[in-house]
Amino acid sequence: MSGINEFIDNEVKSNDVVLFMKGTPGFPQCGFSGQVVQILDYVGVDYKGVNVLSSSELRQGIKDYSNWPTIPQLYVKGEFVGGCDIIREMFQAGELQTLLSEKGVATKAA
Repeated sequence: MSGINEFIDNEVKSNDVVLFMKGTPGFPQCGFSGQVVQILDYVGVDYKGVNVLSSSELRQGIKDYSNWPTIPQLYVKGEFVGGCDIIREMFQAGELQTLLSEKGVATKAA
């Protein structure tokens, strides 16, 4: 496993909720990353944002890691959940909140 894969694997496995995104949670650098940040903030879940713009190796590495072509990418308890469209649809259907609850991830009361 390359260094970047080890870094990604460690982030995914050592944080309950990780968002690989363009920019940071406080300053998203693309609309799709911003939408997922808004959803996670609304749900009230603690998560770690990883800025893929910090390294082209990381930006490509996360796509290879998940076999998913776009960013942002959300991981919950080590599992890839999806990108912006999937997260938005899950949120609107109440499925995201259910998934977080089933995985034992604390959220604020919605």
